[in-house]
Amino acid sequence: MNPIDLPPLHRAAVLVLLGALALGGAAGCSPAAESAPRSAQARESPPASTRTATSTATDVGWVQLMTPMNQQAVKLLTLAAERAAEPRVRDFAVRLRTGQEAELVRLRSLLTRMGLPGTDVHAGHDMPGMVTVRDLEAARAAEGSAFDRLVLTQIRDHLRQSTQVSRSEITSGGRADARGLAAALVTARETSLAELERLPGAVRALG
Repeated sequence: MNPIDLPPLHRAAVLVLLGALALGGAAGCSPAAESAPRSAQARESPPASTRTATSTATDVGWVQLMTPMNQQAVKLLTLAAERAAEPRVRDFAVRLRTGQEAELVRLRSLLTRMGLPGTDVHAGHDMPGMVTVRDLEAARAAEGSAFDRLVLTQIRDHLRQSTQVSRSEITSGGRADARGLAAALVTARETSLAELERLPGAVRALG
């Protein structure tokens, strides 16, 4: 089976991917996907004309994980840009949101080139580095310095985990364009992490 035809990653496989992204294959996000007849899976596959033979399971797993990770982070950063108590935290959130949105444009373009759907195949999954619905609800309920600490903690985790995932894509990915984008993401995240750790309240929030 061409890696592009693989169904979405199972949560357990994604946790392995977070550590290494050295996948030999991918499983479905649900038992139903795993047990679906091969003919049904074939009907859900992108048209042959949109597939890229050089894409590997690592490439697919990386771009399908990084896209929703950025999407969710942008939602939290939007709240931080409006509500952070510390002005430097607000400024940081504005700049980081701009960078994450620019990355999303490139990630979605890569999804298209790989013939993959733009839907979030990890919707409803609670994975390391992913800003969840509960996280957003907690942020909306928090105020002042408590809000700033929550944002700093969540964004730090997002940056760290997405850096780890992207480094694994650089090492194990098969597509040059995906590896190049992963390298750009790692550089941006390393810079952002260094800045985040210098922000007021970071030492208390991050320990």
